[in-house]
Amino acid sequence: MPSTLPPTRLRTRLAELALALLATCLGWAQPQGAPLIDLDDLQPGMKGEVWTVFKGSQPEAFSVQVTGILRNALGPGKSMILCELTDPRVQSMGAVAGMSGSPLYIDGKLAGVLAYQIQRFETVRHAGFTPIKDMLEVTALPASRDLLGPAPIPVKGASQSRSSLEGDIKPLTPAFSAGGLSPLVAGLLTPQFEALGLSFNALGGSLESGDLKSDISNRKSSPTLQPGGVVAVALAVGDITIAGTGTVSHVDGNHVLAFGHPMMSLGATELPMASAEVVTILPSQFNSIKVSNTGAIIGAFSQDRLSGIYGEIGREPAMVPVEISFPTRQNRKTLNFRAVRHEQVLPMIAATGLAQAVNGSNESGFTRGFRVTTTVEFPGSAPVELSQIYPGPQGFNQGLTDLVGNLSLWLFNPYERIFPDRIRFAVEDTPDTPQGIVEQLQVSRTNAAPGERVDLGLGWRGFQRPPVMENLTLDIPRAWAGKDLEILVTTGPVMDELTGRSRTVAVAQLRGFEEYISALREFRQSDGLYIAVVEKTRLLTDQRGTTPDMPGSLERIARGADEARFQRREALAPLWEQHILPGTLFNILLRKPLNVTD
Repeated sequence: MPSTLPPTRLRTRLAELALALLATCLGWAQPQGAPLIDLDDLQPGMKGEVWTVFKGSQPEAFSVQVTGILRNALGPGKSMILCELTDPRVQSMGAVAGMSGSPLYIDGKLAGVLAYQIQRFETVRHAGFTPIKDMLEVTALPASRDLLGPAPIPVKGASQSRSSLEGDIKPLTPAFSAGGLSPLVAGLLTPQFEALGLSFNALGGSLESGDLKSDISNRKSSPTLQPGGVVAVALAVGDITIAGTGTVSHVDGNHVLAFGHPMMSLGATELPMASAEVVTILPSQFNSIKVSNTGAIIGAFSQDRLSGIYGEIGREPAMVPVEISFPTRQNRKTLNFRAVRHEQVLPMIAATGLAQAVNGSNESGFTRGFRVTTTVEFPGSAPVELSQIYPGPQGFNQGLTDLVGNLSLWLFNPYERIFPDRIRFAVEDTPDTPQGIVEQLQVSRTNAAPGERVDLGLGWRGFQRPPVMENLTLDIPRAWAGKDLEILVTTGPVMDELTGRSRTVAVAQLRGFEEYISALREFRQSDGLYIAVVEKTRLLTDQRGTTPDMPGSLERIARGADEARFQRREALAPLWEQHILPGTLFNILLRKPLNVTD
């Protein structure tokens, strides 16, 4: 089929192809320790070469031509080098996700790094390059004073569609990929990761597995990175691996610059640096990506800035071990991995591993239902335990958003920057489908006197089970005389809300981390039913303590002293309660009046 290119363009491309072939045959090497070229010395029409990994771990060059300089394109004093991708290999696919940070050499001098996608579906491919001097600024910025973990990242609006971003100057997204996850699980969690601004691609793998407790300290020789080589920012490593792959821009001893644009705009941070290898490039008219395997941890990144990310080889990053045990048809299996210490990312990754245990094994099958016991170990504190029953994988998957929210509540607090020492999940089968339906509540009398007995009968049935009557006896004490009360039957979370124990802990109501943990432990169980006798009251809340019906004069004095600490609310005060039918899930709220005469 004859070429449709103009003769001049065709000759140029043939010459570039021949040049690339000659370079390969002669073994032309990437410039080592290249001097820098000033932005003002760049002229349109200059030829350059960009080094990146197309496959494996060895960088290769492809040709570009300088189109011009976009002055102040990224902000005051922050310009962009615009180049045409003239190499036939790249012209067909454009700038590739994963090429972020690929160094650009012109006349043997380092000019900048590939960082921005300029357009989509254009007829002639171009790309934006961050000037190298802007990247070098990142190395001089102060590191985080708090190495426990990075600051929270802003959550991007879910309503912002991909189509609304087309045509803009966009940073090349790192090729975030996952190893150890089934496609089903990856698909379930993709919207969650995208809500955090992370473009998540299920296609990827990992070269390591297991707990990987000391990747760096056990290594006999120090790893080496070179400009144009592949590097990854790991969010999790081990049996579950999630990492963003990019390209090394500049190396000075054990100091490494990469990407040429921000990853998550965290500023001073602490993120694991990992080795990686490129399996292939998947070309696309929309968004070409590198598919890679993530290797072992080799260092840590300490900066995530506008012009790139910066870190050190050989520095061990702080991470949180996560262990998930679950039954299979033959024995019990355990997943072990480590996750980044980040307030929003860590709950997401922990939930991802749990979803893999529930959905992603040939041997596991929780068709009837299962219980998840979460144990969070904090330094210097007794472990915090949370138990939750799910009616099956579908119910679990539908509640993933709530699960991530609960984990965020349990893992992090607004008082101190304390990260867990370890997170453990234990998944157990339930013998029957754990769903129940309440059919009736019988009360032997609605008017009673102190010393009398009220019989309660709760008719319910389990899933595909015959009806059962649960009988309880209520002895009326003298303290209830003259009160109009209610008998409630409902779930633990609903009872918490009705009695003023909100599951969103107010910061002003607690003194610190220990009281926050204690408040979490006081939540009622989410399975089973709570049957209670309650009265309407006005609760005055002081920290975690509540005082019903405090005299108005004392209430005014307390609230005048500290209105944030002392709060008044209308609520129900439980005078008596029991937790019944644990292990079964209900969705019910029943009320019956109870009048106690003098």
